[in-house]
Amino acid sequence: MAWVSSIAKLTAGEVVAIDGKTLRGASEPSKKGPDKKAIVHMVSAWANSNCLVLGQRRVDEKSNEITAIPKLLDALELSGTVVTIDAMGCQRTIAEKIVAKKADYILAVKENQGNLFAEIKDSFQMLAADAVAVEIDYGHGRIEQRRCSGDRRLELGREGRRMGIVTGFGAC
Repeated sequence: MAWVSSIAKLTAGEVVAIDGKTLRGASEPSKKGPDKKAIVHMVSAWANSNCLVLGQRRVDEKSNEITAIPKLLDALELSGTVVTIDAMGCQRTIAEKIVAKKADYILAVKENQGNLFAEIKDSFQMLAADAVAVEIDYGHGRIEQRRCSGDRRLELGREGRRMGIVTGFGAC
């Protein structure tokens, strides 16, 4: 990954999107037997402004993205960037690692993280958002409207405070 660093200079505020994908059509013999095939699942870091994959990490066969993301983060220089990760990566240890690398983060929270999700939802019902953005998309034969709200005033309860380093949150 050193050569990537030599050709891509990440600027302050650069968005680095981390996401996992299953490679279709790519399989290899599994440890479960010669007739079994293991699918290949990768976690990648994408520098949005540079349109460049900064690094990739294969997810171990009996694991998931939660264990692969920290290993990928270890290999990246993220100072001054904004790291985005879907709900799979909304883990305190991952957030702490991003902050230790002097980067900011945007992590998705879904209903399966019950208490944290409820605290964020309650905060949006109690407070008017600091910022709201609306986007209308006419693609794929339908009209979609996305509304995203953000707030820096934290009114989170115990679960939100457990994340410890949250400085704001948003809802889309």
